[in-house]
Amino acid sequence: MNAINKVQLTGNLGNDPEIKNFENGKLAKFSMATKEEFTTRSGERSSDTQWHYIIAWGKVAERVENEFKKGSFVSIEGKLVTRNYTDKNGQKKYVTEVVANEVALNQKQS
Repeated sequence: MNAINKVQLTGNLGNDPEIKNFENGKLAKFSMATKEEFTTRSGERSSDTQWHYIIAWGKVAERVENEFKKGSFVSIEGKLVTRNYTDKNGQKKYVTEVVANEVALNQKQS
């Protein structure tokens, strides 16, 4: 049986997408927030906002560039990827991102 790496998120963009052009296509990078609302044990309403970092390549990046902007209510589907790098101070850093393979601009529900 194969293990599956699949992520689905619906939320709001925290910034305008950053677009980079390369010889073999485009890269789009953006952050999005998801928010869960719940009732605490004491009966109070509360919420938890999580920030996610998204990247998209090629045709998906072109769609992000043309349709998405800060505040857009979007759905994305992709896979979770963790990478690492060494910063200018020699410290190893880890980054977890969602590599989007499908994106959709949604109408915000009231």
